[in-house]
Amino acid sequence: MTDNELRILKNSTQYLKNGFFAAEDKAQNTLRTTENILMEVADKMRNNYPYHHPLYAGQMLKPPHPVAKLAYALAMEINPNNHALDGSKASSPMEKEAVSQLAEMFGYDTHIGHLTSSGTIANLEALWVAGQLHPEKRILASELAHYTHNRISSVLKLPFAEVKADLYGRMDVSDLTELLHKGDVGTVVVTLGTTGTGSVDPLEDILQLQKEFDFRIHIDAAYGGYFKLAEVLDQDTMRHFSRMAQADSIVIDPHKHGLQPYGCGCILFKDPGIGKLYSHDSPYTYFTSDDLHLGEISLECSRSGAAAVALWATLKQFPLVRNGKMAAGLDNCHKAAVNLFEKIDQDPDFIILIPPETDIVVWTPTGDSASAISQQSKAMFEACAEKGLHLALLNYPVNLLPEHWQKIRKDQEFVTCLRSCLMKWEHNDWIDKIWDIIQSTK
Repeated sequence: MTDNELRILKNSTQYLKNGFFAAEDKAQNTLRTTENILMEVADKMRNNYPYHHPLYAGQMLKPPHPVAKLAYALAMEINPNNHALDGSKASSPMEKEAVSQLAEMFGYDTHIGHLTSSGTIANLEALWVAGQLHPEKRILASELAHYTHNRISSVLKLPFAEVKADLYGRMDVSDLTELLHKGDVGTVVVTLGTTGTGSVDPLEDILQLQKEFDFRIHIDAAYGGYFKLAEVLDQDTMRHFSRMAQADSIVIDPHKHGLQPYGCGCILFKDPGIGKLYSHDSPYTYFTSDDLHLGEISLECSRSGAAAVALWATLKQFPLVRNGKMAAGLDNCHKAAVNLFEKIDQDPDFIILIPPETDIVVWTPTGDSASAISQQSKAMFEACAEKGLHLALLNYPVNLLPEHWQKIRKDQEFVTCLRSCLMKWEHNDWIDKIWDIIQSTK
């Protein structure tokens, strides 16, 4: 933290403490031990990649905003548990308010939902509800969707099948239609922003199919959900984001584009009646209020109240509105991806995979075979890291390679690609520097 951030935290923490009974400070003799331990922690934590820096453009990692860090640290003075109102008198209402703002961003007029410890747990709840409403019916997701859906379906003992992806990394509507004709599908998972390529499944087309077939639509927008606010996406991509309010459930991770610390996921259901599926009795937990306790609509029990406080504070500073600061930040992320994509696409030494729909760019060095390209990608990945630029690698199925890859010999099942996740608001200002490093490793 900066000196100013520490000053703010110190003052607000003292104000919080003054609101409670004064207690004798018996911890002075442990401060030196604590400081020594924290210095040891700091030393160990230096053994990390520079996730906070714009030259880290690999995995989906970015630092939380200072307002989120400070609010989280302040709330930890109380360490509330947002399971029951009795353990979170202030932070549970803050969670409900923050979750309502997320629901409003997606266009839900009615909703029920809550924060979770991760997108995985949020998706677990969505598919658990799917199984309760359509027991023994199949869950479908794109072959490029996050692996968690297959795994969760297995945990829930629900049948699962993959839908083929098209040459743009999106769910193939023709293959989906063929699977729906079998009549055993309960839920289709639509990914708006895949973690591999940032591709956006064709939600509008899938909504049309829902009119013909009886199935639920669950949107996994853990990564891409905040792009609902963006103004600079391709019109076709924005068309699918604009229809999110018609989905039955939505997952989003504020700990990705929402500027939050890990872990802060969120599950939203359009129908508040879903809450009855969670019904349980806990007389030792819910006893001081007749209002809805968040634990009554959650599969998780104890949950971080500090995460809710941090999100609430962040939304105070960055409201989820069109033309706001959050929207502008997301626009910058997409502009960075387009900027890098155009540089790569114009360079004969590289091959682009697909144009970026969100803020992820995937490409490779040129080569005559999938194996040769994979080796060169790995070598460039290492060379960039040595020069301070940290990218990621992606193994992409060769059967999904787009038409401009036709001349490349497909001598293995996957091709290893370079992948850049440009999720920091300042990334667009660093594209020239990133490109210079990439060029220097040829």
